[in-house]
Amino acid sequence: MALALSRRCLLSTAVAGGCAALLPSFSRSVLAAAPVPGPTAGDAIRLTVERRTLEVNGKAASMFGIRQPDGTHGLTLDPGRRFLVDLTNRAGEDAVIHWHGQTPPYVQDGVADVNRPTIRDGLTVRYDFAPRTGTHWMHSHHGMQEQRLMAAPLVVRSDEDLRADEQEVVILLHDFTFRDPAEILASLGGPSGGMGHGGHGATSMGQGAMNHGSMDHGAMNHGQMNHNQMSQGQMSQGQMSQGQMSQGQMNHGAMGHASTPQANGHDMIGMSGGMAMDLNDIDYDAYLANDRTLADPQVVPVERGGRVRLRVINGATSTAFHLDLGRLTGQVIAADGNRVQPVAGSRFGLSMGQRLDIRLTLPADGGAFPILALREGAVQRTGIILATPGAAVQKVAETGQAETDALDLSLERQLVAMTPLAARTADQTRRMQLTGSMMPYIWSLDGRTFGQHRPLLVRQGQRVELTFENASMMAHPMHLHGHHFQVVAIDGRPVAGAVRDTVLVPMMASVTVAFDADNPGRWPLHCHNLLHMTTGMMTEVVYEGFV
Repeated sequence: MALALSRRCLLSTAVAGGCAALLPSFSRSVLAAAPVPGPTAGDAIRLTVERRTLEVNGKAASMFGIRQPDGTHGLTLDPGRRFLVDLTNRAGEDAVIHWHGQTPPYVQDGVADVNRPTIRDGLTVRYDFAPRTGTHWMHSHHGMQEQRLMAAPLVVRSDEDLRADEQEVVILLHDFTFRDPAEILASLGGPSGGMGHGGHGATSMGQGAMNHGSMDHGAMNHGQMNHNQMSQGQMSQGQMSQGQMSQGQMNHGAMGHASTPQANGHDMIGMSGGMAMDLNDIDYDAYLANDRTLADPQVVPVERGGRVRLRVINGATSTAFHLDLGRLTGQVIAADGNRVQPVAGSRFGLSMGQRLDIRLTLPADGGAFPILALREGAVQRTGIILATPGAAVQKVAETGQAETDALDLSLERQLVAMTPLAARTADQTRRMQLTGSMMPYIWSLDGRTFGQHRPLLVRQGQRVELTFENASMMAHPMHLHGHHFQVVAIDGRPVAGAVRDTVLVPMMASVTVAFDADNPGRWPLHCHNLLHMTTGMMTEVVYEGFV
């Protein structure tokens, strides 16, 4: 069962919210995991994927949810407890759930068309593995179900968490639309259906002109996004850090937006060289914090002078946020479930798929304290309110007075892992360009969409260093399944950064991560903007023996 909460541990949970054919039946192919103290098989936690009705802005919508029998959304596990879950699909359609941040055997990772079949409606599948502690989440990895709120928190508490005298508050952020997500994708010019609908997303862009072995990107033509003058040599990590990748050398004049009420053509930031950085593809109908807007926000009771640990999850499909603590100052103490040296501040960036644990202390005289998520490059916002007994809670507007800035890597540069990877020379290094265009709306890695991708081949025991080079006009939060990596360089400059599973790579930036190949299988590596991934921005990390 879920963790029994003490007086100081109020959990404000969210409401939400090819290869597969070669796999044996999932119930017969569960790989063994290291034994840990835990319940017997009869103590499996039951989760159900189901439909629910959610009212947003006074209008009802049919959405998905992932709930326990008592109505609890998502899952919180005691320290040392095994992840033993019976997942039942009652969504009325095929579904599959990915345990984002966990490192299970690959057949339990939950990705349609990559490492397991979908779960048919009415069927139950058991998952059984040793979980990774920290703030994580669960969400669909099939079609665009995640956009319809098939997502929920997944928190695995440590012994240290139990010893901390603090109240926990979980916040799951999301972007919301009344429209069919497939209709939105089509309005942007993306391929109908996309990945997870029986196909593999968009077709390859300029494959014939690409020599993958030498990674010569000077010969790649990304539709109307011309990178012909940008060779691999011109885009080396060191040169990027010195600004030698001239913006004037790139012709993005043909990049535009679809003319549709939901396709967003104004969240652009002008830059030198006549280019514009695109921040938001879609204007959503609402932005949610624990399924609620600021018109009717969740008010969380807290104690005067008490200490609070925010576990913030950006479950939005294509919206990044600035988390604003208002009058409070907090310390980031974990990123993507991994402890970091505390970083103080009152505003922190959070891209799609990322999580931050923030510890803050409330004033002794109490009050009401909005915790707001400000949409990147826009005025919209959502959030919750922390309120001590008797505090007057004022209405908070759903829009701010000015558009926010683009997310950058200022926080990433400050994060230092408390438990870094062991010092070691990389056995394999690889550079990967993040590519694509707005028109046609197709996103890719090294100019190849999923289905035409070339996997990153690794051997068990290797240390792998991977440099993401963003050659596009949008930022991309890159997520690796089944592993956590350490950020070891930003724009070519070494850092002893955070250990995490999702890292933001802004436009024209490079980020280098290192990971140990210690979890054999086939693992997706993709942009966590759902619209980008759906049109093809995904590849695989494939271990020797799993090709």
